[in-house]
Amino acid sequence: MKRLLAALALTLLAAPALCLMAPSARAASIQNIDLGKRAEVWFAEDHTVPIVAFNISLPAGSAYDPAGKAGLAAFTGAMIDEGAGNLDSKAFHEALANKAISFSARAERDYLTISISTLKENAPEALHLLQLALTHPRFEGEALQRVRTQIIQSLQQEQAEPQRVASRGFMRQFFGGHAYAHPVNGEIESISAINASDLKSFSRTHWVKNGLKVAVAGDITAPVLAKLLGDTFQPVSGASAPQLPNVGRLGAPGVHVIALPVPQPTASFGLPGIMRHDPDFIPGYVANYILGGGGFSSRLTDEVRVKRGLTYGISTSLTSYGKASILQGSVATRADAIRQTVQVVRDTLSEFSKNGPTQQELDDAKTYLTGSFPLAFASNSGTAAQLGAFQRQNLDIGYVARRNAMIQAVTLVDVKRVSRKLFDPARLTVVIGGSPAEGRGAPMVARPPIRPAAAQPGPVTPASKPADKPVTGPVTAPKADKKP
Repeated sequence: MKRLLAALALTLLAAPALCLMAPSARAASIQNIDLGKRAEVWFAEDHTVPIVAFNISLPAGSAYDPAGKAGLAAFTGAMIDEGAGNLDSKAFHEALANKAISFSARAERDYLTISISTLKENAPEALHLLQLALTHPRFEGEALQRVRTQIIQSLQQEQAEPQRVASRGFMRQFFGGHAYAHPVNGEIESISAINASDLKSFSRTHWVKNGLKVAVAGDITAPVLAKLLGDTFQPVSGASAPQLPNVGRLGAPGVHVIALPVPQPTASFGLPGIMRHDPDFIPGYVANYILGGGGFSSRLTDEVRVKRGLTYGISTSLTSYGKASILQGSVATRADAIRQTVQVVRDTLSEFSKNGPTQQELDDAKTYLTGSFPLAFASNSGTAAQLGAFQRQNLDIGYVARRNAMIQAVTLVDVKRVSRKLFDPARLTVVIGGSPAEGRGAPMVARPPIRPAAAQPGPVTPASKPADKPVTGPVTAPKADKKP
């Protein structure tokens, strides 16, 4: 009963805070915590509820997977709560449950991100378990085989999911031979071949504090937090993860088909994006919101869904990785309409590239993007997650305070200029998961199925145990950070 009450209390307290602070108010409370030159810590002190949330990023994403071992980073991350030190998998999970500690991890392209939320009084125990997991992982026996089986079953299921097939195929076409091309969760053959020695080697070289990024929000003071983090990460290796190679070409313009016997194919499409530190990123982000990021208010939704009834949903996102940026979108429709849908997307890009948005569209976009920003900071876990996302993009600690003003400063001239550069339909890469039927549209090049199909929406692919259910409902493009 005590355990149940503790879990219930944490659930209730982790809900959005009653008072929604403006970004400027949150920004004023964000502090740097000194953890040495090799690590970065941001802290937002908030005593509204007795909860502390941690968002911890390690240079251990899928881009670091060795050749032939796709999915190693995700597999290793999925094992992080499966036993450490003198605790086997069952004991480790019981230790978390006894203190109602929420503990999860997911691999992205560049980082492994660990999220922890706990009652203030249990924060030391939560970080003690984190320390054990980072320094003495077990990677053994039944737990290892169980997690491997879960990943493989998920990959097998995804072979029949057109959204997954298209997205994975798109990344392969778009990034070619670069590490960003392979699936975050790996392939059936590679996951089957990974052993405990591989997991141990990867954790030793990538679960390190050189490049560590920590975002904390909640009911704790800076001096207490500094000591807690210092004690936690002191024994963590100070080694440096290897540098990722630069990306060569981006994109494979044209339409590529991965045959799949489904009634509703999915098209994953995209263009080279804008790097996060480029001055044009913010105008490009606003432009993308107007074109395809704004849900039912976007141009693409109006052209593809409202005017022609070709899909339930279509969306795009602008995502920056450490070594590349990509504007990616996704749309699903019936087999005899996929050619027409791709052509409408291309035509819409062309028109937007030439003429850009209207002043009203720009004003509406800025109103939404600035007005919705505080929602990211409505809870301690949300604040930590948002700050962690900014850290992974290598932004400075003052960005939160400047962000809305930067969006408000975007002019129609800016958006039109960037749109001409960003939305060039001649550079569009399209990969279709499914088999188009006879219908209108440009000829398509058939490609053999790429085996095995893996979950692939970029930075948000989970390293935790894969879900066992297929994707349903409207198809949306992956979004690494909805509130840049």
